[in-house]
Amino acid sequence: MKNSLTIICILLTILFQAQMHRFIYELQYKMDSTESGYEKLNMILDITPKEVKFYGRGLATTDSLNKKFGMNSSYTDMTGQVVKRKINSFDNENFINIKNGYYSFKTTDKINWTITDETKKVESYTLQKATTKFGGRNWTAWFCKDIPFNEGPFKLRGLPGLIFEVSDAGKNFIYHLVKSRELPELYSTEDFLESNFGNKAIPINEKQKHKLIMEFYNDPFAFERNNFNKANNNLKININGKEIHNVDELNTQTKSMQEVIRKYNNPIEIDKAMHYPK
Repeated sequence: MKNSLTIICILLTILFQAQMHRFIYELQYKMDSTESGYEKLNMILDITPKEVKFYGRGLATTDSLNKKFGMNSSYTDMTGQVVKRKINSFDNENFINIKNGYYSFKTTDKINWTITDETKKVESYTLQKATTKFGGRNWTAWFCKDIPFNEGPFKLRGLPGLIFEVSDAGKNFIYHLVKSRELPELYSTEDFLESNFGNKAIPINEKQKHKLIMEFYNDPFAFERNNFNKANNNLKININGKEIHNVDELNTQTKSMQEVIRKYNNPIEIDKAMHYPK
């Protein structure tokens, strides 16, 4: 556990009714479940008196730089783990980038935990073990009753204490609490969570989400294809550093992109994974 002193401060500042508690988790995850290597990044859990939000730190960093330096940069969170909900609720609003659009959809994600008697010490903290099945995966969490928030990473919540560590049985997703902060004022996320740097989230349902994702898979370069169809033979398009001169070359890039999409089809809620045709 890193920066334990910052976490200890939680117990003191709770007495002073801080406007927002921010917990930062290190996430290790596999984009492809068959690989041994991990991607690694930090995720933010913000808890206010009314709401809980979970999102990648890259979103907040980009927003902060934009405001500080008058920039207009954007950032796309590819984890599929951007959510918000009311405090003490299992009803989540999910945010996702699909194609060139930004969307939100609602889900109810009730989690039933089995709390065991097993405990362990991590520095000065006593953590207790709990297990559950969620999103098609079996999860093991270690929570601390001394930190009185029944929250944790993503949608994994509902225990009588803050989750410090949680991972699925296959070790595809591993979270560790690494830092905490107390903010005297609410931190606005309207520019990067409810909206994605200028693109306000469009409400859809899960059926519409499925349709949009499949449309992208079937033709990930639809915009470029349309330009080819309209333009003369001198048109050149750059895709991932490669210059494309005609539709045949674009079709080759399309097949390559579809292979990548199928390869990295390992979402945290594996029971909702897309079934892509080959």
